[in-house]
Amino acid sequence: MTRSLARIADIAYCRRGRMVVGWILATIVLIGLGSSFKGEYHADYNTPGSESKAASDLTEREFGGYSGQEIYVVWKDPQGVESAAAKRKMDAFFAQAEKVEHVGKPGQLRVSGDGKIATTTLPLNVPGWEVDKKQGEQLIAAAEANSGGGLEIKLGGEPILIAQGETSPEGIGFLAAAIVLLIAFGSLVAAGLPLVVALFGIGISSGGLILLLANVIDVPNWTTAVSGLIGIGVGVDYALLVLTRFRSALKAGKDRHDAVVEAVTTAGRSVIIAGSTVVIAVLGLFLTALPYMYGVAISASLAVLVVMLASITLLPAILSFLGPRVDKLRIPILGRRLDRPESDGESPAARWSHLVQRHPWTAAFVSTAILLALAAPALGMRLGFPDAGNDKQGTMTREAYDLIAEGFGPGANGPLVIAAELPPSGGKAAIDGLAAEIRSDPGVDYVPPPRFSPSGGAAILTVIPTTSPQDEATSELVERLRDQVIPPALAGTGVTAYVGGVNAALEDQSEYITERIPIFIIGVVGLSFLLLLVAFHAPLVALKAGVMNLLSVSAAYGVMTLVAQGGAVGNLIGIDHEVPIAPFMPVMMFAILFGLSMDYEVFLVSRIREEYLKDGDTRRAVADGLAKTARVITAAAAIMVVVFLAFVASPEVFLKLFGIGLAAAIFLDATLVRMVLVPAVMQLLGKWNWWIPNWLERALPRIDVERREPATESASG
Repeated sequence: MTRSLARIADIAYCRRGRMVVGWILATIVLIGLGSSFKGEYHADYNTPGSESKAASDLTEREFGGYSGQEIYVVWKDPQGVESAAAKRKMDAFFAQAEKVEHVGKPGQLRVSGDGKIATTTLPLNVPGWEVDKKQGEQLIAAAEANSGGGLEIKLGGEPILIAQGETSPEGIGFLAAAIVLLIAFGSLVAAGLPLVVALFGIGISSGGLILLLANVIDVPNWTTAVSGLIGIGVGVDYALLVLTRFRSALKAGKDRHDAVVEAVTTAGRSVIIAGSTVVIAVLGLFLTALPYMYGVAISASLAVLVVMLASITLLPAILSFLGPRVDKLRIPILGRRLDRPESDGESPAARWSHLVQRHPWTAAFVSTAILLALAAPALGMRLGFPDAGNDKQGTMTREAYDLIAEGFGPGANGPLVIAAELPPSGGKAAIDGLAAEIRSDPGVDYVPPPRFSPSGGAAILTVIPTTSPQDEATSELVERLRDQVIPPALAGTGVTAYVGGVNAALEDQSEYITERIPIFIIGVVGLSFLLLLVAFHAPLVALKAGVMNLLSVSAAYGVMTLVAQGGAVGNLIGIDHEVPIAPFMPVMMFAILFGLSMDYEVFLVSRIREEYLKDGDTRRAVADGLAKTARVITAAAAIMVVVFLAFVASPEVFLKLFGIGLAAAIFLDATLVRMVLVPAVMQLLGKWNWWIPNWLERALPRIDVERREPATESASG
C-alpha cells in the first residue's frame, strides 16, 4: 500500500493543476447530471411479510386502489361547522382536493359535541410517503385559500409533513465545523482546506450521485441530511489528519514534495483504512432487509468514499500549491498548532498516558463502569414513531393534530384500519359482530360502521383508539386486537382479518427490526474485526476495538433514551414529554458510530504501532502514540460532535435524537475510550497486543498500515 500511496502523492504533486481542475470539472458535471436526471425521493416503509402489509394489499385490491392511508382534514368554526358559510367553503376545498393526484373523495364526517370542530379523511391510492411534495403543497394551498371568516382548515398526514419541508442541518454543521477548525489552527487558510474537501464531497454526493441513485433504488427524503452531515464530519476529519501530517513534515525540514508524500503515505493510509471501515459498517444496513435502508446505506457510503478519495488526491494537490503558505492569514490568539512536535514524557497527553498506565486496572474499571452506567437507560428503550404532536408549533400538521385531539381525543390522529377478506358465502354478520367486540375494548374510543367493497369480498373497519399514535397503550391495543379480540370473534366464520393502518405498520416494523438487530450487529462487528485484523495483524487489538466500540455505542443508546424520556434533559433540545425512538435509528446509529469509532481506533493504533516498531517497548509506544495523536483526535472529535449536534436544529424529533446519540458517542469515544480505556488495556496486554498465531500471520494479506519511510522519487513542479 505504501508504494501505491507514494505514487498517488507523487502524481498529486507533479500534476497538481490537472488534479484540481479534474475535481472541479467532475463536481460540475455530476451536479449538472444530478439536476437534469434526478430521481424522486421515495421510501416504502411497509415491512415485508407483515400483517399491516397484507392489510394494505387487500384494501388496495378490493377498494379501488385505496392504500389504507389518508390525509386528515379538520376544520373549526366558532359559528358552527354546519353553518351555510362553512359548508360552502368546505365544498370548495374538497372540490379542489379531489383534483390532486392520488387523492379520493372524503370519507365519513365526524362533528364534535359542541358542533364547532369537524373532521374527515381524504383516502390515498398510494402510501403517504409516495405522494409528491408538490401534491402536498397543492392541498395546503387549497386549505389556506378556503380558510377565513372564522373558519380554520388544517391538514395532517405524511404528504403534508413532507410538503412543510424542514430546516436543513448541513449548513449549521458546516458553520460549526468552520469555527472549531479556526480555533484549532488559528489560520484561515489551514482551517479552510478541510472545509473545501467537505464541500467537494457534499457537492458530488448529495448534489449529484444521490440524486441519480434515486432513479434506481428507494432513497428516503431525509437521506441527504444524514449523508451530508456524515460527509462533512468524516471529510473534515480525514483532511485534518492529512493536513496536520503535512504541516509537521514541513516544520521538520522536509521540502514540499516530500511533505506531501509523507502525509499521504502515513495519514492517507489511516484515512483509507478508517474510511473503508465506515463504509463496511454503513453497508451493514443491508442486513436489515428493509428496502429503504438500502438507499440510506449506499448514499452514506458514497459520501464517505468521495471525501476519502478527495483527502488523498485533491487535498495533496492543493497543499502542493500552497506549501508553507498553508499557515497564512493567521488569527491572533487562536490556534494550538496541532502539528507542534511533542516531547516524549513532557506533553500533557504523554503525562496523562503515563498516569493511566501506572494504574491500568483502576482506569479500565472506572471508565468501563461509567460507560455501563450511561448505557443502563437503554434497557428501557421504547421503539416506535413520534407522532405529529411533536411537530413544531405553528406547522400545519401540529395544528391539525391539536384540533383533532381537541374535538375527538388524541386517538383520532392515528386510526387503525382492519381489512377483512370475506368468504364467498358472505360474512356481513361476522364483521358486524367483530365491530361490536372491538367497540367494547377499553382502549377503543370509536368504531364507525364497516365499509364493504363493491365486490362484497372484503370489508374495512376503522378503529379510533383512546390514546395517541405514539402512546405505548396504542401499541398494546394493536397486539390485543391481533391476539385476543379478532381470532375468537371470527373463529369458524371463514373471515380473515388483518390489522393495518399507519400505526400498525410502524408497530410491525419495530418488531421486525428488533428481531434482526442481533444479525445486524454480528455482521457489522464481524466484518470490522476482519478488516482490523488484516490491517494490524493483531487479533487482540481488533477484538479490543470491537468491544470498546460496543461500549461507546451502548452508552450513546442510553443517552438517547434518557433524552427521549423528556423532562429536564429532553427539554434542552425541545422534547418536553416522552417520545418513542424510531425503530430504524438504533441500527443506523450502530452502523455509523461503529464505523466512526473505528476511525479514531485506526488513527491512534496506527501511530502506536509505528512507535512500537522502533524498539518493541509497548509502554513507551502507547504514551508516545497517544501524545502524537491526542490533539488531532480531540480536534477531529470536537468537529464531529458539533456537526452532529446540528441535527438538534431539525424540527423532526427522530433527527434531534439521532444527533444527540451520535454526538454523545463521539464525545465518549474520544475521551473515555481513546484517552483512558485504550492506554489502560494496551498496558495490561503488553506484548500480547501484537501476538498472532503463525498460521494466521501466513494466511492474512499484509496491507502495511504501520509506517515505513516511503521511497520517494525526485519530482519537479
